[in-house]
Amino acid sequence: MTNITPQRRDAYDTETSHEHVNDIDVIRDPTLVAEAKQATNTEQQMTLLKAVNLYPKAIFWSLLLSSTLIMEGYDLALLSSLYASPVFNKKFGTYNAASGKWAVSAAWQSGLSNGARAGEILGLIFAGWLSDRYGYKMTTIGSLILIMSFVFVLFFAPNVQVLVVGEVLCGIPWGAFQSVTPAYASEVAPVVLRPYLTTSINMCWVIGQFFAAAVNKASVGRPDEWAYRIPFGVQWVWPIPILAALVFAPESPWWHVRHGNREAARASLLRLTSQNDSTFNVDETIAMIEHTNQLEKRMKASFTYRDCFKGVDLRRTEIVVGIWLVQTLGGQNLMGYFAYFLTQAGMDASNSFSLSMGQYALGMVGTAGSWILMSHVGRRTIHFSGLCCQFIILIIVGSLSFSNENGSVWAIGAMLIAFTFVYDFTIGPVTYSLISELSSTRLKAKTIVLARAGYNASNIFVNVMTNYQLSSTAWNWGARTAYFWAGTCFLSLIWVFFRLPEPKGRTYAELDLLFENHVPARSFAKTRIDPFSQRIGGDVQRILVEEKSERRHE
Repeated sequence: MTNITPQRRDAYDTETSHEHVNDIDVIRDPTLVAEAKQATNTEQQMTLLKAVNLYPKAIFWSLLLSSTLIMEGYDLALLSSLYASPVFNKKFGTYNAASGKWAVSAAWQSGLSNGARAGEILGLIFAGWLSDRYGYKMTTIGSLILIMSFVFVLFFAPNVQVLVVGEVLCGIPWGAFQSVTPAYASEVAPVVLRPYLTTSINMCWVIGQFFAAAVNKASVGRPDEWAYRIPFGVQWVWPIPILAALVFAPESPWWHVRHGNREAARASLLRLTSQNDSTFNVDETIAMIEHTNQLEKRMKASFTYRDCFKGVDLRRTEIVVGIWLVQTLGGQNLMGYFAYFLTQAGMDASNSFSLSMGQYALGMVGTAGSWILMSHVGRRTIHFSGLCCQFIILIIVGSLSFSNENGSVWAIGAMLIAFTFVYDFTIGPVTYSLISELSSTRLKAKTIVLARAGYNASNIFVNVMTNYQLSSTAWNWGARTAYFWAGTCFLSLIWVFFRLPEPKGRTYAELDLLFENHVPARSFAKTRIDPFSQRIGGDVQRILVEEKSERRHE
């Protein structure tokens, strides 16, 4: 097998750096094209069992990095659940003479929730730059060290003001985890494994939320400060074993190729794959990565944050940001406030935490079920159908608020559990697959940073609204809050129908060309395309004309 030497790659870069993809040949090196095409064909024909046998190490390292999000899922669910804890409210809240109870005011609830979101935005911005410069591995290691330090602030917080500072500080490494994990998961495995590894991130979130409910359930009955200190202290459990193992993790081969280090990429790929498979050709796979990287370099001169808003990448950024905004506007925030939501509707704290555990356990079942679903159904179909179901459930929950029956609060709880299952079966996990696939590889980290920053910024609005909607010291809407989020869910449905494309089964090079040629979102699944054509512009245009002609005759 002929290797591509650095000199040949440099010559190629010099020769093509000022030319456009539609005007010249995609790749002038026929050996690179042939190897890349062979690797692409092999990858697209690879079965799930074959991929698992070939990439067991990639699966392990991806799941290890994804497990960092257990911490974020834990804390964010923990914080909203602690609002139902009498001891926590007495320590950090004020006495409400009207209700005769201690409660953290809606303003401070918003400050606590949004403090974490603000810190995450900072962490995302820093992580986007750090991961491009130093790699996903080193960025995650640094973030783990930070989170171990910042948990001290939460654990020893003497008042609500210091607690807000602790949430802001902890949000910084959480933001880094949000950026790094989907990018790494999407780059270390072939097409057939990509949806499973990216959606496992959602499983980590749900696991964290389940532990938060379980720890709260165990400690809510305590009459002392350990009712909330134990839940905060549990956050020291995760970082140490993850950090100890992560030291030995390989970097993404895509990251090495983007930095011009082919040998390091090759060594990394060998560490991610099984040495027992004699059919695997590491050089062909590296050629495919190089081919995609060169293709994207043709489409953009650099890869800065500004490039995310230029040309065809503006559409990709809009879609990825929109997908994550749908997560906040589809009513999912009610899941995080589940225990608090039910206590405000009239249920006691212990029962609300018990139902929370059932809710998150069913969420884990839903996420596992989504892996089977995605092997048969397209991402766009799953996402759109999930939103439709969520809209219906929210309407039902809002309607139940008008019932005076004693069992209505249990019915509301049952519907919210069903909502969690639908979310974790469809929108929750498939979002991570979509954002990883629809952003370009060279701008992946920065696109994810912008999208997740938009998600966190929208969560500031969502948290403020939800706290005021549910708080007995503010609007006190109770279950009628679901009507408001049903409206935003319906708007999200409209956007998804017209703007979300289908990436199922596509390589990154194919997706690059579909975006480059402005293929409509609803035509992605039907459009045939060849990323190895010697003249991409003409071939793609011919293919698109054929597709349009076929649709007119249907």
